[in-house]
Amino acid sequence: MAATGFIRAAEWRRRALWGLQGPKWIWTPRATKFTSATGQSTIEKILIANRGEIACRVMRTARKLGVKSVAVYSDADRNAMHVAMADEAHAIGPAPSQQSYLAMEKIMQVAKKSAAQAIHPGYGFLSENTEFAELCSREGIIFIGPPSSAIRDMGIKSTSKAIMSAAGVPVVEGYHGEDQSDGCLKEHARRIGYPVMIKAVRGGGGKGMRIAFSEKEFQEQLESARREAKKSFNDDAVLIEKFVDNPRHVEVQVFGDQHGNAVYLFERDCSVQRRHQKIIEEAPGPGIELEVRRKLGEAAVKAAKAVNYFGAGTVEFIMDSEHNFYFMEMNTRLQVEHPVTEMITGTDLVEWQLRVAAGEKLPLTQEEISLKGHAFEARIYAEDPNNNFMPGAGPLLHVSVPPADNCTRIETGVRQGDEVSIHYDPMIAKLVVWGEDRQAALRKLRYCLQQYNIVGLSTNVDFLLSLSGHPEFEAGNVHTNFIPQHYDELFPPKKAIPKEALCQAAFGLLLREKMATQAFRMQSGDKFSPFASSSGRRINIPYVRNLILRDGENDVNLSIIYNHDGSYHMQIQDQSFHVCGGLSSEGNSDYIRCSVNGNVHKSKLVIVEDAIYLFTLEGSEQIGLPVPKYLSGVSAAGDQGGAVAPMTGTIEKVFVKAGDKVHAGDPLMVMIAMKMEHTIRASKAGIIKKVHFQEGSQANRHAPLVELVDEDSESK
Repeated sequence: MAATGFIRAAEWRRRALWGLQGPKWIWTPRATKFTSATGQSTIEKILIANRGEIACRVMRTARKLGVKSVAVYSDADRNAMHVAMADEAHAIGPAPSQQSYLAMEKIMQVAKKSAAQAIHPGYGFLSENTEFAELCSREGIIFIGPPSSAIRDMGIKSTSKAIMSAAGVPVVEGYHGEDQSDGCLKEHARRIGYPVMIKAVRGGGGKGMRIAFSEKEFQEQLESARREAKKSFNDDAVLIEKFVDNPRHVEVQVFGDQHGNAVYLFERDCSVQRRHQKIIEEAPGPGIELEVRRKLGEAAVKAAKAVNYFGAGTVEFIMDSEHNFYFMEMNTRLQVEHPVTEMITGTDLVEWQLRVAAGEKLPLTQEEISLKGHAFEARIYAEDPNNNFMPGAGPLLHVSVPPADNCTRIETGVRQGDEVSIHYDPMIAKLVVWGEDRQAALRKLRYCLQQYNIVGLSTNVDFLLSLSGHPEFEAGNVHTNFIPQHYDELFPPKKAIPKEALCQAAFGLLLREKMATQAFRMQSGDKFSPFASSSGRRINIPYVRNLILRDGENDVNLSIIYNHDGSYHMQIQDQSFHVCGGLSSEGNSDYIRCSVNGNVHKSKLVIVEDAIYLFTLEGSEQIGLPVPKYLSGVSAAGDQGGAVAPMTGTIEKVFVKAGDKVHAGDPLMVMIAMKMEHTIRASKAGIIKKVHFQEGSQANRHAPLVELVDEDSESK
């Protein structure tokens, strides 16, 4: 059937079909056009002013509805997934977002050139930018979001708190005034009582947010919050509010239309966070009683109606241990974690956005919205949890994911071979699962995480497995201090790689070698060639073979005996292992099924450069292959006795100069990388000998930033 405008739209005469396959909806299709509120414009093409997984997410719904999609891309994203997925794509500038995805005029030019009737901003970038919403209005292009007045009122935290208080929505005690002097802010912090939260008034996503636990550290945290706020939102104004100890972060999905209707689609719990950013979300909130759920929803709708809101929005609350809740902020856009709400309500919130933006009434009334089952979303990041969740950048050399089905969604904007850029958020994907109850959904989450294998960058997958398997998480006892409180259990001391895993890695290498020699024999036709033998008797490969693998910085010697039946005896230190089995390939992955002393193991094997990656149901192991001395280079950085760049980024602030005396823990520099601020501190006391970078310059990963010498050596 040919598409005319928005076609095959739901009649919204719906009935839910719930079962083991998860939520399904059936509707009666009809051909229709979506028109603007004035009834004079038809939406047949939309521009997505974003990148990555959210751009792909919007395009999928647009494609379902027969609406054409237009992508924009920076130089860094020329070959990105969202560019390939769109019906058409246009370049908008260099990699830095200020010159591309935040360049309003460039995006508007593309909208006009492509004849797009509407713009979907996704989340982040321009999604909560009042000026951009107003620009769309002036240019006669539909902004798929709320009115600019709502963005303005709710985007400034001080204003939103005042509006909510007047509307009868409970708020946290704090200071939201216009006096931004250091003295005034410090005085209000003292009045409120430490600890206090310092938050950018235009903040979001944890940017420009710091906690001051005492007056002694207030000034440093204030300045850090201001710098990050200025960088992220071009506004360094902050507010001060009481920090609630061990709170839960509970948010409510609201939706309004341009006819005065508003509904809530229940709550999500986003309590488990690092760096004030969400890492795992679930819906509905664990342990929340029906009456509290109703009050949360009604308060959220009251908040939306207070600013004449329409479109998708999220009202965020802080909840204490007694389930008292207080308004925190409202995000006037689609949230990253919106899929969990879709999973428990059987809705497509992006489709709702398009329909409401075009002037239609809400598809469902409050009474027609039902909640079924439980859903989790785990954000998979390129980061190193063992190094304070330091984000990373680089190529994704190997990516394999669990299969998608009615209960499993993979939301991503990257593929194997793509690169995670230093210029943008390091999120690789969102893994979303649904189950009939929380325990079923949690089992599904862990099972899918075990199948999410990535090579090339450090990721948080193993950490998510550890987190989701923690007894307190399983019990639903979640709060924003969960990771620090259970740090020892979530970050146990690194243990030596099990010898059984080393045997599996060695076995995989031997099978790979065997396959290579068989392929050579097939191609050469010379069955007598010594290179066509995999029996262990080949040139330079004796019957008893020694192999060296690396466990971190330690070499592990394996003595391997080739048996005539194709099995192997392996000796590691004083332990012997009998190993046999086989190797199979599925897609882009090799799987080993082998018996180690009678215990059968199945694992995935990925060999990249000088490392073997072994993925099992228990997690993953990285086993090194020593590089010969004649191939290894001497470290260029060496021991600088100072600080090196943890990643590629821009030097935002330099606090020291040559000759300064510093103590361990003193701030040396502030680096901006992966959209986040990182303070580089002195690892020991000493004298600054040399500062290698100035403010505004870019430093590559592992580049020496500051040279530091002992005070005694400087005086000699």
